Amino acid sequence: MTTGQISDPFPVGEDAGDDGPDVRRRRAARALQAVAFDTIGAGYGEAFPAKDGQLECGRRLLAALEPGARVLDVGCGTGEPTLRQLTSAGLRVTAVDLSDVMLTLARRAGDTGPFPAEFHRIDLYDLATERAGRVWGAPGLGPAGHGSFAAVTAFFSLILLPQDEIPTVLVRLRELLRPGGLLALGMVEADLDHVPLPFLGRELRISGYLREDLERVLVDAGFAVEDRSGHPYAPASTTLPPEEQLFLRCRRVG
Repeated sequence: MTTGQISDPFPVGEDAGDDGPDVRRRRAARALQAVAFDTIGAGYGEAFPAKDGQLECGRRLLAALEPGARVLDVGCGTGEPTLRQLTSAGLRVTAVDLSDVMLTLARRAGDTGPFPAEFHRIDLYDLATERAGRVWGAPGLGPAGHGSFAAVTAFFSLILLPQDEIPTVLVRLRELLRPGGLLALGMVEADLDHVPLPFLGRELRISGYLREDLERVLVDAGFAVEDRSGHPYAPASTTLPPEEQLFLRCRRVG
């Protein structure tokens, strides 16, 4: 579980000693990404103040879940608005992020309902794998947690991965869902593959799909897309251009 400390670029314990070069390269890239979000902190919410599309997607998810259902919030960020929305509705939420500062901010939003949220610092690429327990101390998010969540939310967290990693992560999120479990996903509609873009004084690498391609990736990962919507969005106070945000509610097949 996270300590709330600012992320060290090479934290002790994240290299289990038998990691190959690909894992080490990915870990180094993720560490830089985490430091970027540690620096951005609350400025992220200021840059993206309007959350109507995300809140509506969350409401559609809540309508399909029973009280007390377990939900995994992947890339929870500051916790606004999704973590607060889910916990306030009486769901049992596990929130994960790689940035310690974001997790510290999210704690304020995760104590708003009958079941306070649980927080873990973890690279989302390691979810549903043995590294969740061995490296991150979260065995419930590894193989032991397969099939244990009623829903997963991933709003604009997968955009931080290279396109070739996104299908793998979607398969792993599916493994953590119970049969028929739901995925609420937010992405940017754009044909981008880990393209560097300036953001609040930092450089972040962003990926996206055209909507037809995104739905194809989801189907291949074992999901049925049940509803979708698109919302034009102009970020405030950033150098990023206006974007089209995609929100999809999907169901685990099989």
